[in-house]
Amino acid sequence: MDNQNILENKKVLVVDDEPDILETLEELLYTCSVDTAATFEDAVVLLKNNVYDVAILDIMGVKGYDLLRITSKMDIPSLMLTAHALTPDNLKQSIEQGADAYVPKDKLVDISLYIADILHARKEGKKAHATWFSLLKPVFDKLFGEGWRKNDRDFWDEFDTKQISSRDDIQKME
Repeated sequence: MDNQNILENKKVLVVDDEPDILETLEELLYTCSVDTAATFEDAVVLLKNNVYDVAILDIMGVKGYDLLRITSKMDIPSLMLTAHALTPDNLKQSIEQGADAYVPKDKLVDISLYIADILHARKEGKKAHATWFSLLKPVFDKLFGEGWRKNDRDFWDEFDTKQISSRDDIQKME
């Protein structure tokens, strides 16, 4: 998968209440056309007036879950980005509410990889869970502790089944 090619000229909405995060994402996504919003209200205005290929949404400070509901209804692939809402419950909630990925802010440097995963999966008519979760599962295991998925075993078993299916489909493309 050529990540830069799939990202080139994509229209990306980034919503975060931290100006340095907005600036960093603009720099990291230099091949994309990036609109930024620091508030929920500014993001809603941008969503009403533009068409986006993908949205990057902070959870805290900008009503990220409310924005996720909007982007899901608009069928905009969305990546949840967080530093303060980094919990198993928020990870599960993000997936249940339609997020295509859930990324800790300290993994921001790899944002183009996660967005490319989302765009490749959507191109194939699927949700993106294979690459980003495979890369971040060791991070979640370390942050959340051993056995963090036991409380929601049925959810995670189903998630794993879908992830394996997505990974097999992606390998067929390569």
